[in-house]
Amino acid sequence: MNEQKKTKNPVILFFIRILQGALIGLGAVLPGISGGVLCVIFGIYKPIMEFLSSPFKRFRTHVPKLIPVIIGGAVGFLGIAKLLAFFLEKYPNPSVCLFIGLIVGMLPSLFSEAGEKGRTTGSFVSMIIAFVVIMAILISLNLMSVSITPNIWWYLFCGFCVAMSVIAPGMSFSTLLMPLGLYTPFVDGLGNLNMKVILPAALGAIVTVICLAKAIDKLFTKFYSYAFHAIIGIVIAATIMIIPFKSFTASAGSFFVNILCIAVGIIAALLLDKFNKRFSKE
Repeated sequence: MNEQKKTKNPVILFFIRILQGALIGLGAVLPGISGGVLCVIFGIYKPIMEFLSSPFKRFRTHVPKLIPVIIGGAVGFLGIAKLLAFFLEKYPNPSVCLFIGLIVGMLPSLFSEAGEKGRTTGSFVSMIIAFVVIMAILISLNLMSVSITPNIWWYLFCGFCVAMSVIAPGMSFSTLLMPLGLYTPFVDGLGNLNMKVILPAALGAIVTVICLAKAIDKLFTKFYSYAFHAIIGIVIAATIMIIPFKSFTASAGSFFVNILCIAVGIIAALLLDKFNKRFSKE
């Protein structure tokens, strides 16, 4: 595992990895912030993908190093879920606007990560195609007035999205869950430790990792720029679809609050990104 700051003290190293795991877990559950990107920033993505691609072969060599990361990830992921559920229920529109700000604030970082290995015309083509496809799907669902009732099958899908947010850098599981109306009930279930939500989601995540980890690892290895730019297209399309346009015109007060929440979200995301970069260099 690549540790930017070498330390001979195993106790300090253990707690550093727990902190990294907590930030990754926090990033995984917050809309717009990708746990996979934070894994890349902290130098943890490669060993995680190596383990997930060949778990039996690399169990002894990788698991001891990843245990503190897993512990921290669980604390960060579950610890913030209940708080998010509360705000989404009590203050839905300002909360969504805050999340939109977080997503917008993370876009420069995502774009920078996407171009790490260079860009071509094909990179932007893949971003546009992904944007158009996702917009078409989500608009079609809205026009057909499709009402999704959360159940065991949809929570399996939620698990799929969570797994993808880790194994596909740049993908946030909220990207698809929020437009479908699944984010709030899913986060609420996590925060309340509802096994009817957690168990199917865990199963969906495990199946996704088993089936797709190796393929996605190869995809990002061979077509890094195309894949990452496509994810940016997905993120932009899904973000546009969750903007609460009606609440902006409801009153001057709601307009001001929404704009303020977006601004706070952008600033928070930029500060988190700055902290991550500074932390990874230490």
